[in-house]
Amino acid sequence: MVNHLNLIAWLAALLQTALFVAMAPLFTIWVKRIKCTLQNRLPPPWSQPYRDFRRLFAKEVLLARTASPVFRIAPYIVCGTTIMAASIIPFVWVNIPFAVMADAIVLVGTLALGRFFLALAGMDVGTSFGGMGSSREMTFAALAEPAMLIVVFALAMLSSSTNLSTIIGFVLDQPLALRPSLLFGLLALILVGIVETGRIPVDNPATHLELTMIHEAMILEYTGRHLALMELAAQLKLTIYAVLTANLFLPWGISRSLDAAALGVSFVALTAKLAVLGALLAVGETLVAKMRLFRVPTFLAVAFTLALIGMLSFIMLEGR
Repeated sequence: MVNHLNLIAWLAALLQTALFVAMAPLFTIWVKRIKCTLQNRLPPPWSQPYRDFRRLFAKEVLLARTASPVFRIAPYIVCGTTIMAASIIPFVWVNIPFAVMADAIVLVGTLALGRFFLALAGMDVGTSFGGMGSSREMTFAALAEPAMLIVVFALAMLSSSTNLSTIIGFVLDQPLALRPSLLFGLLALILVGIVETGRIPVDNPATHLELTMIHEAMILEYTGRHLALMELAAQLKLTIYAVLTANLFLPWGISRSLDAAALGVSFVALTAKLAVLGALLAVGETLVAKMRLFRVPTFLAVAFTLALIGMLSFIMLEGR
């Protein structure tokens, strides 16, 4: 009986990961559709990301003569590590079998591994744009990761654990109240997520202007299925930060059991939260212009300061 329940739990966790991967393009196209509506442009159809993937997987892969094996395997590692990161995040169910390894520090490290190979791939061919994008990516990552870790430590002090499932369970058990530590942590995570996913005002995912590119500069040389995997990884990363924001700080509605009704309510609640977050992101990108590249460190310094204030506010106001 126990083995049967464990099998069901593992199957549910795998289905949850598959649902995460399937919904990532939908979240991205939702943001694009809202932006198009706000800018009086014709929005793309809901199926556009899946059409793009089908087209790219059908195309031939072209490789530069100077490409090494690192350039060839990087898309699989980048996409694989991003899917792995998605699999350890509670999506619609808290007590996933991956809960033992569902650690926030493991999550940061997994995403950092994918970023490392993405930067290597950008430099591998030897183009000036790829090297420029990789340099910018690693510079901003060196500033974003400490801010992300401070957010993790603030949540760990609150729940006495860095485990994602434990943090979500702790927030669910607390009465509804305004906690400064959670508020500042939420703001810091949003700023870090904007930088990590290359959104406006830090980067514009829709541009190919050489002097402003960060993420796009590193994948300019990719074609076919390699480009599709890189695009999927980028969409997954955006969805990961949206789900972290929704489930860590606003976890109400997420299921604690495998009951079909509870899972249905959890899915509807998460969909509603992601729809709101995507709409806010689209509105923000429409109202705010892209900042100068040299102001991004200041932007990340604000994120680090907010996370630090969140941790200090817990020590001063809630520390025991």
